[in-house]
Amino acid sequence: MHTTLTRVTRRIIERSASRRALYEARMQAQHRRGVHRGALDCGNLAHGFAACNASDKQQLKLSNSANLGIITSYNDMLSAHQPFERFPDIIREAARRMGSTAQVAGGVPAMCDGVTQGQPGMELSLFSRDNIARSAAIGLSHNMFDAALYLGVCDKIIPGLFIAAARFGHLPAVFVPAGPMPSGLPNKEKARIRQRFAEGKVGRTELLESESASYHAPGTCTFYGTANSNQLMMEIMGLHLPGSSFVNPNTPLRDALTAHGTERAIKNSEPGGHYLPFWQQIDARAIVNALVGLLASGGSTNHTMHLIAMAGAAGITLNWDDFDELSAVVPSLMHVYPSGQADVNHFHAAGGMSVLIRELLKGGLLHGDIPTVTGRTLAESYLQEPFLEGEKLVWREGPAQSLDPEVLTDINHPFSPTGGLAVLDGNLGRGVIKVSAVKPEFRVIEAPVRVFADQESLKTAFTNGELERDVIAVVRFQGPRANGMPELHKLTPYLGSLLDRGFRVALVTDGRMSGASGKVPAAIHMTPEAVDGGPLARLRDGDMVRLDSINGRLEVLIDADEFNARPDAGVDLASYHHGLGREMFAGMRQLVGSAEEGASTFGGFEAAEVVAGAPVNAAKASV
Repeated sequence: MHTTLTRVTRRIIERSASRRALYEARMQAQHRRGVHRGALDCGNLAHGFAACNASDKQQLKLSNSANLGIITSYNDMLSAHQPFERFPDIIREAARRMGSTAQVAGGVPAMCDGVTQGQPGMELSLFSRDNIARSAAIGLSHNMFDAALYLGVCDKIIPGLFIAAARFGHLPAVFVPAGPMPSGLPNKEKARIRQRFAEGKVGRTELLESESASYHAPGTCTFYGTANSNQLMMEIMGLHLPGSSFVNPNTPLRDALTAHGTERAIKNSEPGGHYLPFWQQIDARAIVNALVGLLASGGSTNHTMHLIAMAGAAGITLNWDDFDELSAVVPSLMHVYPSGQADVNHFHAAGGMSVLIRELLKGGLLHGDIPTVTGRTLAESYLQEPFLEGEKLVWREGPAQSLDPEVLTDINHPFSPTGGLAVLDGNLGRGVIKVSAVKPEFRVIEAPVRVFADQESLKTAFTNGELERDVIAVVRFQGPRANGMPELHKLTPYLGSLLDRGFRVALVTDGRMSGASGKVPAAIHMTPEAVDGGPLARLRDGDMVRLDSINGRLEVLIDADEFNARPDAGVDLASYHHGLGREMFAGMRQLVGSAEEGASTFGGFEAAEVVAGAPVNAAKASV
């Protein structure tokens, strides 16, 4: 094991000791109260199976067969979630073959940042994660279930489902992906058309044709943003089946994997005889594996918040220092757009997850001994990949090395010796930056700032030619408490165009940027956020700022006393708080924590309680 991996894992375990003890005690108590319908009175149980067919109803009357709860993010508007329409039937039939049953326990909302990008609905996006967790909890609260299958893919859906799985940690959990759509228009061409549109050189008709050729079929978008980072992390934690994350939807192999996931959930249940609840499977080692996978793949910056919230739901305290320390030793092994021109289908064809896991294990950078949904450890089963022999699902050893070193490399020849994320500190606060797609010559930017309070103001300034110079654009009052922390990916073509014209350009914001944001250096998630009196609120047009992603510094270059004496800029946020349902999220804006705490709206996970006869004062919740 790499000494840094061992040290960081030990530090997380020690930091989380009382919090994790409380979590485990609560999960054990939930188990003792009854993990399935055997704890229900007859009237409760009758309501629970009233709509079932006769065969399922008879099975549900028995106490020795498993009943699976399906939590689904299906809707037929979004490409990533439309394939889930067929999954419950596949799951029910697979369960019946095992002498068990499965029921859709509930649906969760699944919104798309691609549809809401730059729109008012994006201000609900981050908060949807916590609503997804609550929706899943409502479905599972009926207590009819011995295990749960979580059907989800995209940005906030998987983190929300993970949080719910953690809080129902007495149940075994299997996460079931839908897979990416087939490859469409090359990413480089898509980015070129977007930038030409931003410059006014092509019209909306050409832009729409380009976008339609990129997002063209059922399945996840194929670039390596938050959705596909989710899939990688679920597999490297052992919550997906080996090699299942990037199998295309509506294929015989995808259906076979869904059926097999059902079988594993049944076997991992108490009636199945190999009880493996979520809380015993997911611990600090699994969370560290997810973080390492994120760094090695150049994954989404959104997970600098989501992974902290996910870990917190399982009683584990993760922070940005852990990201930073591991990023210094985890090499970059993937070049998938925006870090390269390949997409996730090319990554999968090059050897995919089995090669990535093999290489990270070689470098001592993964905990290979974590338990997984297969019933075996990560090292024992996740170097394999699935195939069909006729109609039979089998696993074979994955490639010994990458089949395309331009997309997926080995531990001895990394694309970069460090991971794709860095933490920034300084007199402007604390934030993160994704550097895997930023050219080395742009990793240090020193320039005067232009301050904006929203995206539209920056767009207008660009259109009017006011940004034709070296500039650090500061877009503030975009944090979770201000307006729900929308992604600012819409700004990338404008800033990218300035970069291509030879100017030195960067972005600083207390908002978010998409995992696909690409080549423009962007200091994001700045905390404290401006609306809470963070330093960004004191910046003025023309202030010199230095963004140094190499040394992890972000500073305004003026006298400290002068800067600290400035009053905070005022802002009218009323327009963000009404319309398209935004008024219903006022309470969440008031409750939400900082980005480094997971930007979560949950409270009460960790009141002082007695565990094993001793008082436990848990650390402040980040979830």
